Amino acid sequence: MKVISNNKKAFFDYFVSDLVEAGIVLEGCEVKSVRAGGVSLTDSFVQIKNGEMFLKNAYIKPYEKTTSFKPDERRTRKLLLSKSEIQKFERLTKEKGFTIIATKIYFNKSGRVKVEIGLAKGKKLYDKRTAMKEKSIKREIERDTAD
Repeated sequence: MKVISNNKKAFFDYFVSDLVEAGIVLEGCEVKSVRAGGVSLTDSFVQIKNGEMFLKNAYIKPYEKTTSFKPDERRTRKLLLSKSEIQKFERLTKEKGFTIIATKIYFNKSGRVKVEIGLAKGKKLYDKRTAMKEKSIKREIERDTAD
C-alpha cells in the first residue's frame, strides 16, 4: 500500500471511527496526477445523495503534461461502496450527528486508487488542547530517550 496523502487535520479536529476503504471514480489524467502526489484532502468531506456517496472538495492537481482534457480540481467525485455500507453510514449520520470525512488516499496492492473514509464526530476545544498536550509530552519523552 502506497499512501499518497493523509488528512492529519481530520484526526486533530474530529474523533474518527469506522474506517472503510472505498474506490473512487477518476477521469482522464487524474490518476497520473494522484500518482505524482498532487492531492490534498484537507477540507474534504463525503456526502450521501440518492443512495450514492460522493467525495466533495478534495483537490487533485491538474496533470501538467496533458493538453486536451483537464477536469476541475475540486469537482465532486463518486465513491464506490457496497449498498449495505452506504446505508449504514447514512443511518449513523442521520441519527447520531456524525459526518463522513476522507482520512487518506492511497494505491492498494493491485494498483488501484482507494480512499479511506470514516465516521467523524467533532472535537471540542478542550479535547484539542488535551490532544496537543499529550502529543507534546510524548515528543519530550522520545527526545529524552534518544539522548
